[in-house]
Amino acid sequence: MNFTTVKMTNTITTPDGTQIFYKDWGKGQPVVFSHGWPLNADAWDDQMNLVASNGFRGIAHDRRGGGRSSQPWDGNNLDTYADDLATLLDALDQRNVILVGHSTGGGEVTRYIGRHGTSRVSKVVLVGAIPPLMLKTASNPDGLPIEVFDELRRNLLADRSQFYRDLSGPFYGANRPGSKVSQGTRDEFWLWSMQVGLKGAYDCIKAFSETDLTEDLKRIDVPTLIIHGDDDQIVPIVASALRSSKLIKNATLKVYPGAPHGLFSTHKNQFNTDLLAFLKS
Repeated sequence: MNFTTVKMTNTITTPDGTQIFYKDWGKGQPVVFSHGWPLNADAWDDQMNLVASNGFRGIAHDRRGGGRSSQPWDGNNLDTYADDLATLLDALDQRNVILVGHSTGGGEVTRYIGRHGTSRVSKVVLVGAIPPLMLKTASNPDGLPIEVFDELRRNLLADRSQFYRDLSGPFYGANRPGSKVSQGTRDEFWLWSMQVGLKGAYDCIKAFSETDLTEDLKRIDVPTLIIHGDDDQIVPIVASALRSSKLIKNATLKVYPGAPHGLFSTHKNQFNTDLLAFLKS
């Protein structure tokens, strides 16, 4: 029996040999999306369709460890995520880029600028993003205690499928009275999450919770839009957007009343309107 190896299109290879899959839709000024944990590039499809339909080039990649990208044992940290993003932008030779990051993706974008600067970047959008630091410390008293993240790790290892089903509730605010979040939305969250390798998902909890991005935020010197829901149960707004907006020069903060972490889905029309307006500004 003969087996043929089929090379997946739209992949780049990082210096450590990791294959990173990316989507590339439309033509025009590039808008590069970085997704949250534990999802993949498909989480951005509504916004990819939006930008590609309005004269922009949408690019979204699957972070290492999940989706259609490789699942390496090492490198599941924000430094490497940022370097993977740099490799993608370099390989595609993208300039005048608008970077959009949600949650951990917002940390990836921020660390990218901290490590690589803004020579290729014209604007930044941070959505429900983790910076500057999620973990509660002496200097960050509004953060979440380490026990919160330890519990995430325990539940992930114990039964990751049920863990993701449960996590979709607070992620989209489906656990709030009067929620209109569909079962389909929660099901796709589970589907995307289950495509992430266990090691990558586990390591990423430390990456998104314990990485201090304060100094990286100070290096952002391009117009930045920060969007956050004030009912975000995953990345509470006080220790994130409210602080980031004071650390970034030229930052505009938009707070969505009652919006959850996954506001790009639950508040899609409002978010898309704000995103497109910022892209065109």
